[in-house]
Amino acid sequence: MGICDGCHAGCCRAFAIPIHGADILLMEREQNLNFWDFVCRWADPESQIAGRYAPHFHFADEPRTPFVITLLQNESKTFPGTHKCRFLRETPPTVEKPKGTAMCGVYGSRPSACRCFPTKLDSKTDLPIVTLVPESPRAKENAAYSLCHREWEPEDLDSIDAVKNLSVAEREMKFFHQLAYVWNRAPAEWEVFPEFLRVVYSKRLTKQSVQTQVALVQPDQQDAPVILKMPQSSGQSERKTKAA
Repeated sequence: MGICDGCHAGCCRAFAIPIHGADILLMEREQNLNFWDFVCRWADPESQIAGRYAPHFHFADEPRTPFVITLLQNESKTFPGTHKCRFLRETPPTVEKPKGTAMCGVYGSRPSACRCFPTKLDSKTDLPIVTLVPESPRAKENAAYSLCHREWEPEDLDSIDAVKNLSVAEREMKFFHQLAYVWNRAPAEWEVFPEFLRVVYSKRLTKQSVQTQVALVQPDQQDAPVILKMPQSSGQSERKTKAA
């Protein structure tokens, strides 16, 4: 029996899940969803969400606030007054399972952060390691936010998938950091962010002999040109914002 079998999915409740552009476009395509159906920006002034993983974005309406792009959350029916990932499917509590059970409703399209949990690349050896899942401080607020009932062991994970998922996550989030740097040089409105993503990612893949039209640069390349036209706000898009 896997460690997640029969779990109430506290990790999908206690954490805001950072996502990158490839996560978003994949879920739009495979789940037939609109950006505003599942994406939000979450204020992160203390870097508790971004950590060393996700970039911060700034937007014209709140230029001083650092935001992380995350999965949208909504209220839990099983635990009223608490929140959960918008895609988490809950089963009501029973005598055997007083917290109920839950499962991901988009498991095949889930974001990189979810695929990698609870692993990371060791900073010294560059090898994948299973990390200790911290005790959730939010568990004191509500039992819904309690995390794994035991420590994870390497045997709980597929060693091939774990390495592959970490490699993809590292590559995609590195690209997303570059994208954030370009965006933050001239922050636009939140409502045009989805179109900005589509423009960048649509020009990400080119033939060897064709020069890309989107030049993403590293932060140390201060004077490098950025060939990218920002979409214009139409004022029609719904905005989804979460404040920590």
